[in-house]
Amino acid sequence: MPILKITIGTVSEASHPNSLKAALAEFFSMLIFVFAGMAFSNTRFNFSQCSLQNYKCKLTNDGSSTPAGLVAAALAHAFVLFVAVSVGANIFGGHVNPAVTFGAFIGGHITLLRSILYWIAQCLGSIAACLLLKYATGGQIVMTFGLVYTVYTTALDPKMGNVGIVAPIAIGFMVATNILGGGAFDGASMNPAVSFGSAAVSWTWDNHWVYWLSPFLGSAIAGLVYEVFFIRPSVHQVLPATDY
Repeated sequence: MPILKITIGTVSEASHPNSLKAALAEFFSMLIFVFAGMAFSNTRFNFSQCSLQNYKCKLTNDGSSTPAGLVAAALAHAFVLFVAVSVGANIFGGHVNPAVTFGAFIGGHITLLRSILYWIAQCLGSIAACLLLKYATGGQIVMTFGLVYTVYTTALDPKMGNVGIVAPIAIGFMVATNILGGGAFDGASMNPAVSFGSAAVSWTWDNHWVYWLSPFLGSAIAGLVYEVFFIRPSVHQVLPATDY
């Protein structure tokens, strides 16, 4: 029986660099999932008041309170969950949920100590996302971080293996999710060239620098984080697909 495979694990395993790296990946996956999902759920779009330059629409709270809003919220969460699982699959399994981690533990796919490490990372990732949503004024930085992090994980990481085949889908879903929830942050322009084209056509340059600085900062942070923590040579073995 699977339950007979349950193991406690060792302290050395829980403190091993590969375990810590997997927990860090779980942290970022949870941060991306909560940030993008919550950003949409807390907004409702008025498309009649969108501007050409910033793609900015008037927003109110309780974005998922209408039937159309519920459908859009469900799609946004589905898109970002696909991304969150995909970006973690070649590092640790992509649980993105303490209940999933517990199920993997019960089935003998992960030790108790490693599960606890994941639970801590998941909760911290959720807290970080909520703090960013509450206090961040540069939401585009976070959205671009999520996009570039997804690109690194599914397309640029030399260890990606079969995960690479989902790169176009994961990247597209990340963009779609950011667009759905990005209106809360002056539009969802994660591409400075897109913002530039729109500004040039309308000849409206108010605060245009933000649409270059924020994506560049988010991209730089994502690139540095992934290069330093995940692409550097490691003896880490990819967990089997059954881990998630």
